[in-house]
Amino acid sequence: MVLSDISIQRPVLATVMSLLIVLIGAICFQRLSVREYPNIDPPTVSVRTVYKGATAQVIESVVTTPIEDALSGIEGIKTIKSQSGKR
Repeated sequence: MVLSDISIQRPVLATVMSLLIVLIGAICFQRLSVREYPNIDPPTVSVRTVYKGATAQVIESVVTTPIEDALSGIEGIKTIKSQSGKR
């Protein structure tokens, strides 16, 4: 008998066998190792600005806050760290 004949004569058996194959495939997929993939460092963006003669509060309000607002609109950014200071 051919597989198609068995599937036509016993549809429940064919369904159970298909579900069994899918279940075994899902279990095996979860157990696969990922050693073939390289270690990837998360992308980092660094922005440095200089505003000579300004205080830290001015730099924070005029420079840092607008840059943070622009960067926060980008998808995928999880954290933003900033530091304002006088040089």
